[in-house]
Amino acid sequence: MRPARPVYPKQPIVLALAVLVACSSPESAPVGVDRIVVEKSERRLILVSGNNAVRSFRISLGGNPSGHKRQEGDERTPEGVYSISRRNAESSFYRALQISYPNAEDRAAAQESGVDPGGLIMIHGIRNGLGWVGKLHRLVDWTNGCIAVTNSEMDQIWESVKIETPVEIRP
Repeated sequence: MRPARPVYPKQPIVLALAVLVACSSPESAPVGVDRIVVEKSERRLILVSGNNAVRSFRISLGGNPSGHKRQEGDERTPEGVYSISRRNAESSFYRALQISYPNAEDRAAAQESGVDPGGLIMIHGIRNGLGWVGKLHRLVDWTNGCIAVTNSEMDQIWESVKIETPVEIRP
């Protein structure tokens, strides 16, 4: 005859498992992100809380990444301090956070040069239908001036960033 198994109350076990799962997820989005820093030359986007980098992501940029964006079609990512101005959950590139480019300085410089400054600069995921590319997208700068991450990375950024979060884009 087999010894009887002990019977434990299920409720405390379920509660304990729920707490463990909630606290142990290594891919959970950082909380309290108050700034984004993009280092173009390093191909890195950093989520910052206070003075601490809480998460870093490898990125792809525009096809002509060196220098500040001057006009529509130059395939450059702007440099300077901007902010997140809009969230687009229905983007052609998975999800997208729009950056407030062009600002007044960018528009004035473009007007002086007689060009259109461009716009719609985003932090976004991979083009819809091509998410399987994943980290391979980093092998080439392929956007028209945007900042691209994988879709799973975009989920983390999306959950961490609010409208008006400052974005500092460095050379």
